[in-house]
Amino acid sequence: MIILRHTRPDGHEGLCYGRTDLALAPDFEADAAAILAGLPPVSAIRSSPLSRCLRLAERIAAARRLPLATDPRLAEFDFGAWEGRAWADIPRAELDAWAADFRHARPHGGETVAELGARVAAALAEATPGTLWVAHAGVARAAAAVLGHAGGWEMRLGFGRWLDLRGR
Repeated sequence: MIILRHTRPDGHEGLCYGRTDLALAPDFEADAAAILAGLPPVSAIRSSPLSRCLRLAERIAAARRLPLATDPRLAEFDFGAWEGRAWADIPRAELDAWAADFRHARPHGGETVAELGARVAAALAEATPGTLWVAHAGVARAAAAVLGHAGGWEMRLGFGRWLDLRGR
C-alpha cells in the first residue's frame, strides 16, 4: 500500500486546517501531472472525502482507469475548535495541554490522536495490496505509527509525496 499526501492547499500557511476543506493551490494541475509521472503502479484508489484529496484521487483514477472509493476513516485529524484558526492564535496553555498528553488530550474538543490512530488502524486492517490511499499527513503519520515505524508520529511527508508501505 502507498499513502499519497494531497497537493498543496491554497492559503494554508500558518493555519490549523485538519477537517477544514481548503481549495487547492493554483499549481494543482502541474503538481498532479508530476505525481502521475512518478507514481508507482497501483491497482485501486481509496481517498479521504475531503476535496483536496478527492480531486487528486479522481485525476489519478481517470488517468490510470482505476476504481476509486472514498473512506471517511482517511479524513484528516479533527482539530475541533482550532479548525480554521491561525496556529499563532491558539492559546499556549491549550497547545501545552495537548503536548503533555499527545495521544489522549483534546483541548480543542475534536478527536484525540489515539482516536485517529484507531480509525486508521481499522482502515489498514481492511487494506488490500496494491491500493493507493490519497490522504493527509496525519493519516500517514498514524499509519506509520500503527505499523511500527520508529518516529511515526513525528514523520514529515510533503505535499504530493508518498509513503510506500508495501511489504509492511
